Amino acid sequence: MLLLAIHISCAVITIVGFNLRGVWMFVGSRYLQLRWVKIAPHIIDTVLLLSAVGLMLKIEQYPVVDDWLSAKVVGLVAYILLGIISLRGSSKSVRVVAWLGANAAFFYIVSVALTRQADFGLL
Repeated sequence: MLLLAIHISCAVITIVGFNLRGVWMFVGSRYLQLRWVKIAPHIIDTVLLLSAVGLMLKIEQYPVVDDWLSAKVVGLVAYILLGIISLRGSSKSVRVVAWLGANAAFFYIVSVALTRQADFGLL
């Protein structure tokens, strides 16, 4: 239960932090230049990933073998790529679209986690 609580907490902190950084980026905030704002997401995401691996081993379900975990991995890759584009894209319109897409990918991952149903048609 502790591992699951850590995983869920990190997921919530990750999306809140991502959206906060997105808003700061859109308004041109100087907060984006703070050292902890650049470092904290990497620490949180590392704990999130390690807890995911721990949960995977505990429940003995694995990507490629179990469709719903494969769907989460595909969603995670989409979230990461869109997140990078949203924070570093070439134009504000590209960043906004990527930011919305990254949020959609995140909520897709959450829906797959809650239902344990893979539906690649949503990606």
